[in-house]
Amino acid sequence: MKMTDRQLQNRPREKMQKYGAGKLSDLELLMAIIGSGSGAADVTKIARDLKKLIAEKGSELTFEDLMGVKGMALAKTTQFMAAFELWRRQFEVSERPIIDTPEKAVAQLGDIRDKKQEHFVCLTLDGANRLIAKRVITIGTLTASLVHPREVFADAITDRAASIIVAHNHPSGSLGISDDDKAVTYRLEDSGGVLGVPVKYHIVVTRQDHSII
Repeated sequence: MKMTDRQLQNRPREKMQKYGAGKLSDLELLMAIIGSGSGAADVTKIARDLKKLIAEKGSELTFEDLMGVKGMALAKTTQFMAAFELWRRQFEVSERPIIDTPEKAVAQLGDIRDKKQEHFVCLTLDGANRLIAKRVITIGTLTASLVHPREVFADAITDRAASIIVAHNHPSGSLGISDDDKAVTYRLEDSGGVLGVPVKYHIVVTRQDHSII
């Protein structure tokens, strides 16, 4: 049934105003969010396609997925994705920690403190600073030639990360910052700026302490 075929009191917006959101079906809620159809598709058809897509993708729904729905132009997709992301940040049950300080990042690095070789790791974060993934990028002596931005940012881009935190351990126990440490940091910061995935911190850890480059 097209929106224009519904009696006024049975249209999603009017129904929500009168009875509250809890009285609307999932399909009607989607129709209320979308607002109106387009020349490409009626709002009811768009809502049905979105309902099917959400059932398939769940919380992994992406901007590109929405743009692939007939009738979902840029403005509707942006509005829908913004509401979806806000809900996900506020209400989705997640075991992923929020890492919004260097100290919280250091808490994720306990496994490399005692390593006998330098381990360079990358933490990818979403827009709410929640940890997406933690990965070891290289093992061995830290140099700018060994830690290449390509390896650091490849997974971050796949994760659709909003930012990253990088870190490595100093097996010697010294928190002294070498020229190679600085060179790696500057190179990654420059690359992150170009890619739109900023480096929040570069942390050095030892068995007992840490510092930020």
